[in-house]
Amino acid sequence: MYEISSLEDISALKESVDVECKLAQGRDGKGKLPKDFWETYSAFANTHGGDVFLGIRERAEGQFELAGIADPQKIIDELWTGVNNPQKASHCVLRERWVRVVSIDGQSIVHIHVPQATRKQRPVYLNGNPLTGTYARFNSADLRQGEETVRRMLAEQVEDTRDGEILAGYGLGDLEIDSFNQYRQMYINRQPDHPWNQLDAQEFLYRIGGWRKDRETGRAGLTRAGLLMFGHLTAIKEAFPHFMLDYQERPEPKAELRWVDRLTLDGSWSGNVFDFYRRVIRKLTTDLKIPFVLEGDQRQDDTSVHKALREALVNTLVHADYSGRASILVVKRPDMFGFRNPGLMRVPVDMALQGGSSDCRNRLLQDMFRYIGLGENAGSGLPKIFQGWARQHWRQPVLRERGEPSDQTLLELHMLSLVPEKVLHSLKETLGDKVFAQLTDNERLVLVTAKIETIVDHSRMMSMLDIHPRDLSQLLSGLVDRGLLERDGSGRGTVYFLPGARAVDLLTESRDGESEDRKGPDLSSGPLTESSGPLADLKAIADPIAGRSKAPKEDVEAVILALCEMAPLRLEQLEELLNRSAEFLRKRYLIPLVKSRKLRLQYPTKPNHPKQAYLRGDASDDE
Repeated sequence: MYEISSLEDISALKESVDVECKLAQGRDGKGKLPKDFWETYSAFANTHGGDVFLGIRERAEGQFELAGIADPQKIIDELWTGVNNPQKASHCVLRERWVRVVSIDGQSIVHIHVPQATRKQRPVYLNGNPLTGTYARFNSADLRQGEETVRRMLAEQVEDTRDGEILAGYGLGDLEIDSFNQYRQMYINRQPDHPWNQLDAQEFLYRIGGWRKDRETGRAGLTRAGLLMFGHLTAIKEAFPHFMLDYQERPEPKAELRWVDRLTLDGSWSGNVFDFYRRVIRKLTTDLKIPFVLEGDQRQDDTSVHKALREALVNTLVHADYSGRASILVVKRPDMFGFRNPGLMRVPVDMALQGGSSDCRNRLLQDMFRYIGLGENAGSGLPKIFQGWARQHWRQPVLRERGEPSDQTLLELHMLSLVPEKVLHSLKETLGDKVFAQLTDNERLVLVTAKIETIVDHSRMMSMLDIHPRDLSQLLSGLVDRGLLERDGSGRGTVYFLPGARAVDLLTESRDGESEDRKGPDLSSGPLTESSGPLADLKAIADPIAGRSKAPKEDVEAVILALCEMAPLRLEQLEELLNRSAEFLRKRYLIPLVKSRKLRLQYPTKPNHPKQAYLRGDASDDE
């Protein structure tokens, strides 16, 4: 929760992914809940939560001052009436302690903390219709979500497990028998006296969750879990069109997209989840440079690092949203292991790291792995991974979510000591002895982390430093002011990196710039071509304007907004789509639309960014 208590706090406010300021004085100047508050309420609840401050005036672009509210209780009454009206908002996620009147310099403002909604509550939508009233927070804008995203939220809401559905038309003939027999042998080796070992194939599959009977309809067949775990690739791809498994071993400790070994869906093996696990875990642990441990007089080769890697790989596979567009990607580099799965986490990151909260997306898959001694289902998987890394005195793993270009969860396990001498020496050479000597220990740790991980943010450094959040903010700002760090974004979305460093993700780049997310090329990266996935849809929207030499201004604006709602678009791409000159579009439409906040910049802190693009950003209404 973001706290303010002084005029200095207000002057330091920046609208961001988790902070929104509104004047909220109404027509009579006494106070009124703004109409667009509800879009922010939905967006914060559907993303990571945030804080709304009412009674704050924007006196210049991005600069705020105290305005105050004469009758704050009127706004609070409107708020509680609205959040408890299902025709206004689908769920009330607020608590009384999160709605407060704050007095500053004799004026009153209303502070509303909107928490992240639970999986069972999302989507939090407006006006009784989830398909038209669901919003999410992106940078400082509240963006209406498309039908595909909303339907995925609805599916997550009602499905405690996503892999129990019976697949019509699929049977034992769609299984890779060798995979299934290998699994049975592992089960027998682990539990040689278990009665399930005497069952036939279909009955055994039924017991472990791969086959199910619908007792109401009498229909029986393979479950999603059964097909994913043991199926052959053709059958899996028919049921899960976006299914993609990818392992890459990269030769150098950098995000260069070359590999010396790769396992992907090339038809040379079954392509199912069980075989992917068996093949990849061997590759991950081969030549693992970990000293052996003696237990008594016996060497123990199965170290905490081996266990952490097994847990990480199983977690990636059982928590994946196999209907999502991102691929499952596992990366091995000399300095780190990386894991990516489609889909966001079902519990908040901080809660997952504490342990004890399990909400697995594919519970039957989780059970199948657990039956052969792999993985946990008590919410202890992530703590075990972190503990395994801590025992080696390596850097704390990085766990984060991304919503663009599609929902995904990333886990990076760096095999580097907290402050490697090699990195310190490199920084010392870059900065010079005098500058390096003037750095505090905390400043050095921030710069070392940025050197190793390419980008850092406030939450990452809070996990590594024993420091007050406000002191850390001042430390980061000081490094930026001295030119030792560069900054991009705002609020909780702010990231920091060394001057000249490219802010890239270790798991999301791919060879020759091709996206690993299987969602088609990034529309903001260059001219549109026939290979661009959504090109046909974009052209269909743009054609009524592109085919006319003149068109009413409001029609052109509407088409620009519709295009930029689909994807971030650069000036030259809009020029191509609309058949208008770049300079004409920029001066007559784009600049005014950005000023009115109907459009926003993809890189708001760097207007001249070489990949600058425009996105939809609805105008606010403070009445």
